[in-house]
Amino acid sequence: MNLISQKMRALAPELDPLRIGTGWKPEDLSKPQIFIESTFGDSHPGSGHLDRLVEKVREGVSDAGGHGARYFTTDMCDGESQGTDGINYSLVSREMIANMIEIQAGATPFDAGVYLASCDKGCPGNLMGMLRVDIPSLFVAGGTMNAGPEMLTLEQLGMYSAQYERGEISEDRLNWAKCNACPSCGACSFIGTASTMQIMAEALGLSLPGSALMPATSPDLMEYAYLSGKRAVAIAGDDSMKPSSILTMESFENAILVHAAISGSTNTLLHLPAIAHELGFEITGDTFDRLHRGAHYLLDVRPAGRWPAEVFYYAGGVPAIMEEIRDVLHLDVRTVTGKTLGENLEELKKNGFYEKCGCRLQDFNRRYADILSAQGYENGIGKEDIIRPYDRAIGTAGSIAVLKGNLAPEGAVIKHTACPKEMYRAVLRARPFDSEEECLDAVLHHRVKKGDAVFIRYEGPKGSGMPEMFYTSEAISSDKELGRAIALITDGRFSGASTGPVIGHCSPEAADGGPIALVEEGDLIELDVFERKLNIIGTAGGRKTPEEMEEILAERRAAWQPKPRRYKRGALRLFSDHAVSPMRGAWLDYEDDLR
Repeated sequence: MNLISQKMRALAPELDPLRIGTGWKPEDLSKPQIFIESTFGDSHPGSGHLDRLVEKVREGVSDAGGHGARYFTTDMCDGESQGTDGINYSLVSREMIANMIEIQAGATPFDAGVYLASCDKGCPGNLMGMLRVDIPSLFVAGGTMNAGPEMLTLEQLGMYSAQYERGEISEDRLNWAKCNACPSCGACSFIGTASTMQIMAEALGLSLPGSALMPATSPDLMEYAYLSGKRAVAIAGDDSMKPSSILTMESFENAILVHAAISGSTNTLLHLPAIAHELGFEITGDTFDRLHRGAHYLLDVRPAGRWPAEVFYYAGGVPAIMEEIRDVLHLDVRTVTGKTLGENLEELKKNGFYEKCGCRLQDFNRRYADILSAQGYENGIGKEDIIRPYDRAIGTAGSIAVLKGNLAPEGAVIKHTACPKEMYRAVLRARPFDSEEECLDAVLHHRVKKGDAVFIRYEGPKGSGMPEMFYTSEAISSDKELGRAIALITDGRFSGASTGPVIGHCSPEAADGGPIALVEEGDLIELDVFERKLNIIGTAGGRKTPEEMEEILAERRAAWQPKPRRYKRGALRLFSDHAVSPMRGAWLDYEDDLR
């Protein structure tokens, strides 16, 4: 073993006594030292239970002859911040988590690492930090929460809230939903950003096979945490097991193909490029669009599907998805097991993994027997009700599309699997708003009409930190009149739970003078998912030729004035100064300062 921790002890004589004062035993000092980083904290259900998983990791480390040191950088909750300016801190928190991990492990080097997180920014922040630290490491996903009564899951709260605002349900019914939507710890039980990023970590080969998105209350997850601790000691000091030695562009392509198969969150187009950037790989929206074209979408889990996310593991999880699409995967990529992806998949077939998953699915069927029976599943659901076979896919065009045109020269993203087919091709009238609050009020009170293209702008990384437009998207998608007749376009982003005709990440953003800032009331907006188009094709006076439209936009651009910076100091000012465009991943770029 090439243990850097022992070199540090020789260079820093204060290190040993300070660690003894922390609680280390003298005999621990010469063992392989394992950095155990997590987002544990009382911030939300996805992080509140991670201390228990950390202790199982430490137990595995100890039993393998190492010593684990706990470090914590907790994350914020998008759900708790939704609808307030607090949500503006969400995306920048990813950068700050990665920064803090870099600081912690950079100040006192370790021999290997285990990283634990569950949620939207904690997962990518830890993965980015892992790559910066670049010691042999594994990622342990914190799992998903259970569904509630009536198979209730949290993403339905937006629907309940909009229904209450419109007078369609009582306050008692809304309060019932609030009290039952999060019955346990873990990430929210749908394929939102948290669930997607847990799956992405395994798809990249950085987690033990089969461990992503298990129920957070499952003893199986505790076992995976224990085994991850043991594995960290086994790879300590082995440079061939550094993340930089394992990950290749093919690893990222595998992850994107899995993303297509699960209809993953559009926020993955922010996070995978940012993770790849840490290793010098360039992934853009075009990479996603290329790999999603013709990809088979298989997973029937909310928000685009029928079932809560806990059933993902019961159907075989990431390995089962990969078995269905294995013909398009790079099976020879290396993983943290020391084996290739193909070898891992073969081993799972032999060690009883799928049989254990099947037993857990039967438990789920018993728990929700009445509901399933009422839906026509008298004998419960089976694996193929959750993960469709490749030749019986839900869709064969992936799950996202990147649209381009004079409105979004760098691109904008739509999750077409969650969009009504009626909105795949449309010409709409522009209704621009410069804040979500103003737009949401107009939608809820029907000042927005059928055939409108609603814009929320100045919500990109430089504009306001790139918050989610969750409440507006839910108000639209849950509205029987508007949900299939208007579109929402923004340079902000959406929750992984969002459904409906919503287009985000419009780049360049308004704060950078992108064309979205130049849209005026009554402009004609062309939306074409099939042809990947998003254009301004006319004004209130009618359609224009492309040349005429170019002249009009040039005149508007000459008259456009940037808005004053919203944030004058702190983390959000740093983010607004340095974040790259949404379609590149909104990571922080300091190159201009170095020239």
